[in-house]
Amino acid sequence: MSRVLPILFNTDMVLAILDGRKKVTRRCLKYPFRVHPNGYITKPRGNENLCPYIPPYQPGDILYVRETWRVGAWDIRNQMIAFDYKDGTCGQLTYINDRELFKRLVDQSREDARKAKCEYNGADFVWDKGNSPCRWHPSIHMPKEAARIWLKVTDVNVERLQDITIEGIRAEGLSSAAVHAGDMEIALEEWKILWDSTIKKADLPLYGWYANPWTWVIEFKRCAIGIDLHMAAVSEWGER
Repeated sequence: MSRVLPILFNTDMVLAILDGRKKVTRRCLKYPFRVHPNGYITKPRGNENLCPYIPPYQPGDILYVRETWRVGAWDIRNQMIAFDYKDGTCGQLTYINDRELFKRLVDQSREDARKAKCEYNGADFVWDKGNSPCRWHPSIHMPKEAARIWLKVTDVNVERLQDITIEGIRAEGLSSAAVHAGDMEIALEEWKILWDSTIKKADLPLYGWYANPWTWVIEFKRCAIGIDLHMAAVSEWGER
């Protein structure tokens, strides 16, 4: 059975996935390692022989995208919550299997609504759709139940950051005129700026563009998911 794992994307990359532009993501190898001529990745462990370095994701894995989110509405009787997303999308009411999670999110959101002085109709707080007073949560804290984007990993390779091609830049979701025209010089500069914007300043010497780190090149496609949060029942949409 495929593993079901989380993966983080910022709002711009979420939009690129939703638009069908982004089909690849690169993630740094962040531990001591060596790359053999045959392409295998290994890492040293003390004075022991080199051991295989395992990528974070494998072909066939199902990933749920974590993004910035908040509670947009709830249905107490049916234990359902609708989640809002930073791109302005308002999700549909979704059943929350975890009773403790449901209660915690509703209690927290009621407090936010109370502080925002929202209208109280005698039973609960109300507001217009899309105007939730509830706090935004960072992607790292997004529960699986709130995920709206699911991906299936199709391939994983290893590549130096600066070895990216114009096709690779397009697959990463960049869509400027230079990228469309195949102007590699300008496209590469845009990719460099984008990459470095995702790296903490303190980590730039190790993982920034000029460090030219080794990266996992993770290819994926969108999936339609029917999931009860305990097992994945995946039907592929195919390439988008």
